[in-house]
Amino acid sequence: MLNPILILIGLTVAISAYAWSNADLMRAWIMQPYLMARSSGQWYRLLTSGFLHADWAHLLFNMFAFYSFSPVVLATLAQRYGTGAGLGLFLLLYLGGIVVSDVPTYFQHRDDRDYRSRGASGGVASVLFASILLFPVNTHGGGIIIFPIPVPIQPFLFGLLYLAYSYYMGRRRADNVNHDAHFYGALFGVLVIIALVPGVLPNFFQQVVAYRF
Repeated sequence: MLNPILILIGLTVAISAYAWSNADLMRAWIMQPYLMARSSGQWYRLLTSGFLHADWAHLLFNMFAFYSFSPVVLATLAQRYGTGAGLGLFLLLYLGGIVVSDVPTYFQHRDDRDYRSRGASGGVASVLFASILLFPVNTHGGGIIIFPIPVPIQPFLFGLLYLAYSYYMGRRRADNVNHDAHFYGALFGVLVIIALVPGVLPNFFQQVVAYRF
């Protein structure tokens, strides 16, 4: 059976790389709130922009994070709901995270003629935080290594730092990264996994409280 995670990664890499040499595709698929607010039939950009990236560093970082955290989420959903339904719910989590995380960006920038946004960060954050909620503590090896943090860190601690950083940078607007997409994608992932896996929230707090530094 083909691995759906690798299929998504392959599609994203292929489309992103092709769009770098095809300006028409980049213009047609990129998130552009100003145009979307003034044209009918442009809402597809909320999704298609998730298959575009700015450069290889942006693309590889997102795909590496997606590949690292998605298997445990997909396996959990497949075990609970069956292979087919589990895959459908996993796609809802990932693709829905891409779409939902860009909605606040649309309202914030719909009068900004020059604003553009692209990347799968919202979907990746959704899957990442679903994984953190399911497995907040890594009992093997003292934590996980997550670039660019050079030392092992527990998933729940990384999640807190990630949310704080995304919120802070989103308020500063000091770079060209859509940090709000990270924040809202993470929030979407948390809410969806709470709805899909009853008891995940009490289990999360139980593991965190029992954890000893």
